[in-house]
Amino acid sequence: MRENRTLASLAEDLARGKTTSRQLVDECLARIADGAGEGARTFLSVNEAAPRIADAMDALRAAGAAPSPFAGIPVSIKDLFDLAGETTRAGSRALADAPPAAADAPVVARLKAAGFIVIGRTNMTEFAFSGVGINPHYGTPLNPWDRATGRVPGGSSSGAGVSVADGMAHMGLGTDTGGSCRIPAALCGIAGFKPTARLVPREGAVPLSSTLDSIGPLARSVRCCATVHGYLSGDARPLIEARLRGLRLAAVRTIFQSDLDAHVASAYARALRRLANAGAIIEEIDAPEFDEVAVMNAKGGFSAAEAYAWHRPRMERAGASYDPRVLARIQRGAQQTTADYSDLMIARAGFIERIERRLAGYDAFIGPTTPIVAPPVAAFATDEEFARLNLLLLRNPTLVNMMDGTSISTPMHGPGEPPSGLMVCGPALADRRVLSIAAAVEDALAA
Repeated sequence: MRENRTLASLAEDLARGKTTSRQLVDECLARIADGAGEGARTFLSVNEAAPRIADAMDALRAAGAAPSPFAGIPVSIKDLFDLAGETTRAGSRALADAPPAAADAPVVARLKAAGFIVIGRTNMTEFAFSGVGINPHYGTPLNPWDRATGRVPGGSSSGAGVSVADGMAHMGLGTDTGGSCRIPAALCGIAGFKPTARLVPREGAVPLSSTLDSIGPLARSVRCCATVHGYLSGDARPLIEARLRGLRLAAVRTIFQSDLDAHVASAYARALRRLANAGAIIEEIDAPEFDEVAVMNAKGGFSAAEAYAWHRPRMERAGASYDPRVLARIQRGAQQTTADYSDLMIARAGFIERIERRLAGYDAFIGPTTPIVAPPVAAFATDEEFARLNLLLLRNPTLVNMMDGTSISTPMHGPGEPPSGLMVCGPALADRRVLSIAAAVEDALAA
């Protein structure tokens, strides 16, 4: 069941006394506990103190002392982030005996300071290393769409996406190294934001790639994501509303539009028409610079090299506990030499310079978030199909991570259609502009 309540509407209901934080928390806990739902696979743990914290937030609001308009709204936290007194497992059995975290990750602390209530820790791809969302250790939360078939949720922030889409939380904190916020958002029919990596502190989160990791929200709308990003980044200025009329949007053909399935192709074509009807100037362009990314990643790229460096001592101790598919991807990093890594950094710097020059004349560039809708879990039975479909899901979003850019996925499917997402993207530090344009895009697609 997909809910449509936004953070702004919830804040308004709280302010007017139409609901309470305790009611919101109790509703989310009931969804999680529903035996007919996906709560048991979506959450690795639930915060037993959440009802008491909700009562405290209600008391603060009654006294006029709520720390923010959003105080008391329950949110989920990906199992990649430290929560004081808890073990951060990163969706793995290998870290199950790690000592509890001494403190909250800075991003968690910032959410708590605003009064958001952590409802629980969400499931994820082990160590965040795939775009599929399958977890052999703790189960795979099924996509809210077509649950009878049993489809993947997208990863690596799988539980975050399902928690929001199913109303078990009103925002999910995720990470995005090659699409891990945007892929589950697109496949589950919500919004997911990847900020410029340097804008949000990454301490207190198990790393995948120190070069590419970024931290962002999955929520019900672009404006919800913008609100949360404001607290995460420390820049909570209100979003400046953009008008589509006269904006130049580059619809990139290179890679982005290759091998689209029929559902995504139809939804994307309709999205372009609606944006043009709303006054946007849509220009279909080639950007051959994006072809360089596959070459750069041929030996595993930054993710494999940097993950291998972090995991090497852990693999020696507990490698048998890893998901074999994740382990194989990490071990690719052992094949890279120091010269390979140096060449990769140089190649990326040149790529960023060239692609930013290519796109400089546009207000933003757009493309389908994923070329396919959520495949059935059964489609990943063989390692060969897992590798093929994983790369396909990651293909478009990872282009933005490689250019150190910013990007948000917003739903572009119609009622009754399989969920699919449209990405609105920009270069590094264009976050506020991209969010403003994406909010206008979202309005046009929903009209």
